[in-house]
Amino acid sequence: MKYSAIFFVIIVLVCVLPAQTVSDNSSAEKTSGILQQKIDAASPYDTLIIDGGIYKEFNVVIKKPLVIIGKNYPVLEIDYKGEGFIIESDSVTIDGWVIQHSKPSDLHENAAIRLSQVKHIQVLNNKITDNYFCIYLAKSDSSIVKNNTIKSIPKSENTSGNGVHLWKCDAITIENNTITGTRDGIYLEFVSNSIISGNNCFKNIRYGLHFMFSNDDAYLKNVFTENGAGVAVMYSKGVQMHNNTFQKNRGSSSFGLLLKDITDSEIEGNTFYDNAVAIHMEGSNRVLAKQNSILENGWGLVITANCTDVAFEKNNFISNSFDVSTNGTLVLNTFNGNYWDKYEGYDLDRDAMGDVPYHPVSLFAIIVDKIPEAIMLYRSFAQYLIDKAEKILPGLTPENLVDKTPYMKPVQL
Repeated sequence: MKYSAIFFVIIVLVCVLPAQTVSDNSSAEKTSGILQQKIDAASPYDTLIIDGGIYKEFNVVIKKPLVIIGKNYPVLEIDYKGEGFIIESDSVTIDGWVIQHSKPSDLHENAAIRLSQVKHIQVLNNKITDNYFCIYLAKSDSSIVKNNTIKSIPKSENTSGNGVHLWKCDAITIENNTITGTRDGIYLEFVSNSIISGNNCFKNIRYGLHFMFSNDDAYLKNVFTENGAGVAVMYSKGVQMHNNTFQKNRGSSSFGLLLKDITDSEIEGNTFYDNAVAIHMEGSNRVLAKQNSILENGWGLVITANCTDVAFEKNNFISNSFDVSTNGTLVLNTFNGNYWDKYEGYDLDRDAMGDVPYHPVSLFAIIVDKIPEAIMLYRSFAQYLIDKAEKILPGLTPENLVDKTPYMKPVQL
């Protein structure tokens, strides 16, 4: 009976012991496999604190809830042999690591950190360097990717992976990351109810941020600089685009923002500066663009004739080579209360709005759209004559693409 009581006490103590914090304070180069051994030996919900050093391992699998914190930035050296951390359990945190050199492959999207069908994951404060794919989330929900620095060596579009790649995910937060040198800085496919905020995406090969078939998401207060194009939103609906900066995305087909077949979305409070095309929109409907600053771009807005119910309100168009271009005469969209620095009208009733409607599509813009080589005539006497001919024969430009209440001064944003 006495032994039964002792056994019972031992069982109770084991059950109530809290999760442990296990520290590794050595900092030399590690024997291959030692990191996986530490993870396998830990109990669920333990915190592992791993001191600086080099761990030459790949395909490190995590199958239980753990917090794995790097102290002094230990290095997971994949050495181009496979992937880094593979997370197959809910409630895992990876914090404070250098992870480098995942294997390029035509068959597998090898990543520095892979999440597979999990939730409540945190990927924080890591330095992810020269990997094929960097952070890859597949069929995962309710997770955070925050404060990571992702840097790859730009190669070709076909041989580079994405910085943060999401596929079939829900309720993901991607916040305050710096991403450069990847194919797409952030890529979302079949992703819903997610927030992308405060990220700095620059010098990526294709897009800084790329949406495909993703609904009810928001991207806020991000900066997209010198990418192939800043942001592409395609085949999506319910996307909120607020307070971002799109700048210096240049090239023959570069856009600050590309919208293709999107619906029920908002573009508000953004700054578009020094892009080849600030906004390119096609096949989109029920989109509201308001209180944006569109400054010093080649084209401020290119909107195709198959866009419907798109409204532009209280935007500032300043110092763009061409304010608006379109490919047809059918106009099913509205422009109201925008500021156009090329407007030459007057305000006799002093209500801060021009008394003469403004047609932002110039004849020269239409000619350049049809014959790109005509751009050589920009700011020439020939362009001056074309613009004057347009005033005499206004039917040469879309009659219904008009702002009936243009502001006389820039809109206060």
